[in-house]
Amino acid sequence: MKVGLANLQRAIGLAGPMRLLVTGLVLVLALMVGRYSWNMPFALAAERGLYDVRVDLSAPRIDQDDRIVLVVFTEETLAATGKRSPLDRTMLARALTNLDKLGPRAIGVDILIDQPQPEDPVLKQALLGMKTPTYFGFSSNAENGEFVMPWQEAHMRGFFGSVASAPVRTANIRLDVDSDNTWRQWPNPAQRPPKLLVGAITGVTGYERYRGSAMFRKPLLADRPVFASLPVDLFGNPDTAAALKDAIAGKIVLVGADLPEVDRFITPFTRISGATTPGVELHAVLIAQALDGRRLQPLSPVVLWGLALLAVVLGSLTGGLDSGARLLVPFAVIGIGLLGWLPYGLQGQGFDTYGMSCAGLGLGWLMALMASGTLARIVGAEQRKFAQGALGKYLPRDVAEQILRDPARLALQGERRPIFALFTDIEGFTSMCQSQPPEVVASTLNEYLDTMSDVVLKHGGTIDKFVADAVVAFWGAPLARPDDAARALACAVEMAQAGERFKVATPERPAMGRTRVGMHWGDVVVGNFGGEGRIQYTALGDSMNVAARLEGANKTLKTAALVSGEAASQMGLENFRAMGRVRVRGRQKPIEVYEPIGAGTAVDDKVLAGLYAAFERGDPTALAALRARSAAAPQDVALAYLIKRMEQVGPGGVYDLD
Repeated sequence: MKVGLANLQRAIGLAGPMRLLVTGLVLVLALMVGRYSWNMPFALAAERGLYDVRVDLSAPRIDQDDRIVLVVFTEETLAATGKRSPLDRTMLARALTNLDKLGPRAIGVDILIDQPQPEDPVLKQALLGMKTPTYFGFSSNAENGEFVMPWQEAHMRGFFGSVASAPVRTANIRLDVDSDNTWRQWPNPAQRPPKLLVGAITGVTGYERYRGSAMFRKPLLADRPVFASLPVDLFGNPDTAAALKDAIAGKIVLVGADLPEVDRFITPFTRISGATTPGVELHAVLIAQALDGRRLQPLSPVVLWGLALLAVVLGSLTGGLDSGARLLVPFAVIGIGLLGWLPYGLQGQGFDTYGMSCAGLGLGWLMALMASGTLARIVGAEQRKFAQGALGKYLPRDVAEQILRDPARLALQGERRPIFALFTDIEGFTSMCQSQPPEVVASTLNEYLDTMSDVVLKHGGTIDKFVADAVVAFWGAPLARPDDAARALACAVEMAQAGERFKVATPERPAMGRTRVGMHWGDVVVGNFGGEGRIQYTALGDSMNVAARLEGANKTLKTAALVSGEAASQMGLENFRAMGRVRVRGRQKPIEVYEPIGAGTAVDDKVLAGLYAAFERGDPTALAALRARSAAAPQDVALAYLIKRMEQVGPGGVYDLD
């Protein structure tokens, strides 16, 4: 938990306050889009379209509703009566008279009697003889001023006032549409009498102030529509009408027009089918819903806000997911699928999703994904920059870049690998620390370690650690290269040479002792060790110990650098001069040691190499020749000490180091 919080704090620090502020603002905007997309012009059309599709897909299929029958004027009716507009009132009068005799529960007429016609007396006479509660469509100038003029309203009031003694009443037949001319919801409640047709004809209460979405249904069978529809012509003749008694008795009959270009509405079904619906059928939809006593359950603001927040959270998590495509793509698909299914699933479960964001959820998800993804990339770039800088202090640049591209190459578990291990130390450093002020020691050591670090990285080595003035490095991990041997040798020589510069005092720092280098080649265990809270990439094993012992052996052998025979054979023995055979503390097996040419006083001397080989073969004259050669090079202290050891142990002997 502490590590996670620390990583989060580090990421916040890398992002910076301005980037966090901008990202936060975008996420807030994404949340608002996810909640209020129905109120945003750029998203409204998409929201309506998606709503229509989910209504169409989730509409239940039912058998024909036997409570409601449509009696309609069709094109055939108009052709027979010779009247298109207004609809023939004589035909209407005959049909109402004959329907009344068949015992319907109620009759609703979705036709406005809004202008005088010669057939009005016939219609009045028919209405005065009605026994069935009958409701004629009515609309006032106040509510529908675009289509109903004051004189039309006055005519309707006068006409129906003249038949007030009959069970004939007016009812509001308004069907409100959205700004895209699509009918989706119940009409606004009537502000003044008369009642809406649905309430008047059913007598069902509780819907007077209802303002939810209409509940659409689809036919179970293609040849049996939800509502039976009969041509009004069938009821113009008493004998024909009598044969339809079973189809009418006890049912609500709605009379209206089913014409291709008159009183037709776009509905959610139009989005897929392309077909419009006659207004009289929409009244039947409302009446059926009222008779069922059903309402779509509205979604509370808390739920709508929660869905918007869910979209933003999912988008943020997807955008900020630090993973490969194998996890990112499924996570994105699951998020998109969930957000896409929710509106359809809720609609199918009886919730009113009119006003619920669908496109907005997707857009909010996308905005959150882009915002968090951008921030994650910025933080990732800063982290990579920081990590590259940090790794660059311990790893060569090309190795660091490969590790950043493929972190798995930096083994989190231990693995056994052969490496060239290098240890360095400064002779007499402890004494210098005791004689110099702390700030001088610190600046001198930092300059020295910077120099040595640059040399290691220059030659492709991995810096394991610094132990006071000691540098520990290796080649062959975390990545091995074919020329690691050459790189390690060149580094050892240059480190020994670089150390010579620090043996000379300057005004800024005191003189330092000789830099000693030890190197060995062998198997070690490399990996990240130290526990979760303090992890370090390091190498463990006997080979590291041997390299450290060889570094210390320089003090006794008076050499600048010592390389084991195992390492020297990998690097090419022609690059070294032999320094005999020694046994170090903690290791019984003798070690052939070599000094690299160019380190300390070691030079490429084939004669010297030949004399040493002759001595090892038992040539008694070789030792005398070596003494003479050493006398001619008094500065080569390492050679003098080599001859001294040879005198002590003889050919093939081993010199024991304390």
